[in-house]
Amino acid sequence: MIAKVHAPPIYLDSRGTPQYDRKVLWRLAAYIRPYWRRALVVFATMMVYSGTVIAVPALVKLMIDNHVAQGDVRGLDMMAMILLAVFVIQFVSQYTHQRLLAFVGQRVLLALRLDLFRHLQRLSMSFHDRNEVGKVMSRLQNDVRQLQGLLDLAVQSLADLVSLGGIILVMVWMDARLALLTFIVVPPLIAVLLFWQRFARKSFLRVRKAMANVNSGLQENISGVRVVQSLNREEVNTRRFGKVNHEYLDAHLQATRYSAVLRPAVQFLMALALAFVVVFGGSLVLGNVIQAGVLVAFFLYIQRFFEPVQSLVGQYASLQQAMVSGARIFELLDVKSDVTDRSDAVELPRVKGHVRYEGVGFHYMPGNPVLQDVSINVPAGETLALVGPTGTGKTTIASLLMRLYDVTKGRITVDGHDLRDVSLESLARQMSVVTQEPYLFSDTTVMENIRYNHTEAPDSAVFKAAKAVGAHEFILDLENSYDTVIQERGANLSVGQRQLISFARALVADPQILILDEATANIDTETEVAIQLALADMLKGRTAIVIAHRLSTVRNANQIAVVEGGSTKETGTHDELMALGGAYARLYAYSTDG
Repeated sequence: MIAKVHAPPIYLDSRGTPQYDRKVLWRLAAYIRPYWRRALVVFATMMVYSGTVIAVPALVKLMIDNHVAQGDVRGLDMMAMILLAVFVIQFVSQYTHQRLLAFVGQRVLLALRLDLFRHLQRLSMSFHDRNEVGKVMSRLQNDVRQLQGLLDLAVQSLADLVSLGGIILVMVWMDARLALLTFIVVPPLIAVLLFWQRFARKSFLRVRKAMANVNSGLQENISGVRVVQSLNREEVNTRRFGKVNHEYLDAHLQATRYSAVLRPAVQFLMALALAFVVVFGGSLVLGNVIQAGVLVAFFLYIQRFFEPVQSLVGQYASLQQAMVSGARIFELLDVKSDVTDRSDAVELPRVKGHVRYEGVGFHYMPGNPVLQDVSINVPAGETLALVGPTGTGKTTIASLLMRLYDVTKGRITVDGHDLRDVSLESLARQMSVVTQEPYLFSDTTVMENIRYNHTEAPDSAVFKAAKAVGAHEFILDLENSYDTVIQERGANLSVGQRQLISFARALVADPQILILDEATANIDTETEVAIQLALADMLKGRTAIVIAHRLSTVRNANQIAVVEGGSTKETGTHDELMALGGAYARLYAYSTDG
């Protein structure tokens, strides 16, 4: 089992508050590129719809001034038909726009989720050690969900800006005096928006962080519910979870307060502009300076002028939240893995399994070494047992061989190949691992769990692996034999059964190197005896690294290394180490007495 490192998260949220950044939109645009034709249609239909919004008041003006005032019934009928045609065009363009926008948006989000999932799967263990699962899940779920509206908001905002620009031009062309009178309220509106923005962005980021903390607490307590109940911690954990939820509640209410104040402010300014136009425009109509149709058109244009403004204001709150989520998502996508293939990495050929640790040093955090000058030589086909107190670096030694981390000093070779010079995929094909806590994948069958990364393995190979570890008989007794679906966390199997399936999964890969990390620690004595008998066949011709606390299980290892303080204190066979009467002899005496 890979131990968690108690170190602060160095990737997520490490740069502080994400800024409102247009780069988020540019990054999102890269996901839109495969659907550029549909995106162009979305843009075109948006422009058509915006054009109809601008055209309607102008047509009403023509209808009043050129036909109603003149008593032209035939012309009035014609204008009614034109208006009807405009509304039909408006309906068709808006329908097409929304349908295609939804298609493009959902495709973009699908690609984004898949990229995030692939990225998380490939990030090195150092990232997962230092970041809580719940907070990572928050980015994958809540932030992506929040980002769903970003594309819609961006397109709608563009449509509103086009409409606003067109309305301003038509209003100035129709009567500059009334237009300028209307625009008097624009400066205070901008001032309100700028003042509001200063506080709103921080509030929205606070909501996202609070939600991440809620998810983290939820994930931790559900995953550890057995421990929670056994220690009677329900009330304490409920209070802690309630505190986190109240923080989310306060953050959300604060963001709501900021959002709620904007729309009434815009409506007040719109009413003020209407009052100015009614008083001044009405006097111009009475003085025969302008026609009545101009005044009616201005009433309609003022409403249309403030509709996109109101929409932009409302969207701005959502846009800020979505932008923060977008920044958090792309921040995660930008995290670089500590362990990657070199540009000149080679494929590791089928190995014999000669493993060497040459002056290996390693630290999770600089200045705090975990391993120091570890040198071990394991000839091909032999078994190395790593023993020693908890927390001395045994699991780290095995993890470095799997290249879950890279050494910070020295090197590790397999058949003379430095692990850093070969591709990760070719290295992974050469070895398998069985950990202390067997992990089975739910909603998949026993057969699929044993095959796992070797889907090409025939049924006969699966049966052979299961028989070799003593799992075949109990699998046949399951409800649907090898087709039995595994429940979450393997709840429909005992711990021993889950471990046996893990052994079968390791064996079906036909690895040349096998790593057993406390693989028999959580199983009963009878199952352990069966596994020990099976191991004799499993390890034949294979190099094995075995980590064990029960030293009686590793007496027959070709080589035993005692690890203390991050280095190997003693190395030799069981008899040789017992004859020394040192650290191993003391550990063995304590182990057998226990």
